[in-house]
Amino acid sequence: MQIIKAEVIPVQIKLSQPARLAGLQEIEGITAIFVRLETRDGHNAWGCTVAHPHLTGENPEKVIRICRHCADKVPDLNPLNMEYSLAELAPVMKGSAAVSCAFDLAFYDLLGLVADLPLYRLLGGYRNRIQTSVTIALSSELESVEIAGKRARQGFRILKIKGGIDPEEDVRRVRAIRRAFPSLTLRLDADGGYTVEQALEVARALRAELEMLEQPTPANDLEALRLVTKNSPIPILADQSLAGPASALELAAGRVVNGMSVKLATCGGLRCARQVDAIARAAHIATMVGCTIEPALLIAAGLSLALSSPNVRYGDLDGHLDLLGDPTVAGFRLEEGWLVASDVPGLGCTVSI
Repeated sequence: MQIIKAEVIPVQIKLSQPARLAGLQEIEGITAIFVRLETRDGHNAWGCTVAHPHLTGENPEKVIRICRHCADKVPDLNPLNMEYSLAELAPVMKGSAAVSCAFDLAFYDLLGLVADLPLYRLLGGYRNRIQTSVTIALSSELESVEIAGKRARQGFRILKIKGGIDPEEDVRRVRAIRRAFPSLTLRLDADGGYTVEQALEVARALRAELEMLEQPTPANDLEALRLVTKNSPIPILADQSLAGPASALELAAGRVVNGMSVKLATCGGLRCARQVDAIARAAHIATMVGCTIEPALLIAAGLSLALSSPNVRYGDLDGHLDLLGDPTVAGFRLEEGWLVASDVPGLGCTVSI
């Protein structure tokens, strides 16, 4: 198997409406970096990553430059020797999780194409569909209920409500959505915006309304997160506190959380995400496969992981829904809030660029 061409294609993709997250400026769009690998025998494999200073903590121009340096080296590698190839690229990647994700996904896509198997089956094939949450952005109580209604009419049955700025307002918003839609499953994501005391007050106030509370306290304060988990009546999940396998091991060893949300673009791709899931599984901690704001190609990769492992209890794979002009032609289907895999080999997607 020989790669004859590796191409790096950056794409600016706008959102249909700006996204507002706790402590951040409104996000109007993302830089997506696609990687295409062409082999001598005619296979075309795709990888993807995103770079945004606030979403992933990485500078887009730097990520693009490093990706191009990696692309220069790829034709010298055998992509089916994945561990060796990624190890050879590691010095060039300079620790960038975004760059690692792009080439990791391209290699996995190629592996599925060569094996003539959809990637979720190649990785384990535990299921072929999973229910996903959909995000309710930071907004007023009335707007939150209106957005929830729109998403419910689209078939979604799990809502992830963004919060973290005003705990009392978050409680009111969650309760208003619960009154309007009593049958929906609700999650609250504070994006690290609470103190320990605030997080516990919210958890206790909403114990009958919430399935989980995600990243209630600041990402770098694991003791605060552990205290919330110890005293909370509802499950606590880590998001920004999880960066990769090493941080997953620290979270698991310290019994810091009840679950971990792993995102491919911020942990380095499927290889690292599978290590995180293995650590969580060994520690009897639930895995949630999450996402940033990202193209459907990345969602397809996250879906492949989510469908492959029995330890993945939660899906949060909605990051492509509000993008305008995503060049991905997705193979998976969205049916009444369920993401359903296709049996197309590899990631099951094509890219129209």
